[in-house]
Amino acid sequence: MTGAQADPRAARTRARLRQALLEECADRPLAEVSVAALVRRAGVGRATFYVHYADLEALAVDACADVVREAVDALHAWRGKPDPAVPPPALADFFRRLAPHAGLYRELLGPGGGGPLGRVLHQDLRARSLTERTLAGAPEPGLVASAVAATFAGVVADWLHGLIEATPDGIALRVWRLLVNLHRTPLP
Repeated sequence: MTGAQADPRAARTRARLRQALLEECADRPLAEVSVAALVRRAGVGRATFYVHYADLEALAVDACADVVREAVDALHAWRGKPDPAVPPPALADFFRRLAPHAGLYRELLGPGGGGPLGRVLHQDLRARSLTERTLAGAPEPGLVASAVAATFAGVVADWLHGLIEATPDGIALRVWRLLVNLHRTPLP
């Protein structure tokens, strides 16, 4: 952690900027949010914004990165042999928590799982899956980790964009079954 990241004042400023962005995006799409309106709402100077973020998209990805970490944690919230009929409760909670800011997530996570948030989601999920599969001695850890990350990012994005119709509980169950089956697929 660098000095700027460890500084509690900097952390508070970034938190204020993230919160202000979420509030602004509750009223309008990210493309219509201005740095001026954002810093006014956050109560910080424009120069302060640029000390912490290169642009609004960087702030938006940072503001939404917690959802990425929650997703990764939700998918790994079980221990033992996974039951495909019962997803971890944290997974359904994750999908429920997307709803209040779905518009912002759609802007950052394109259909199929692309976009700046999709890249972060894929990278974090692949790394976690790769580590766990490697530690468990599972076959083809890199291949399966990539498949898990791509599948999850793609399904989340497509659900947010309305390409998959399901309730949060329904999509949690469906994506859980997909991921369990990916882990069980026999590989040569």
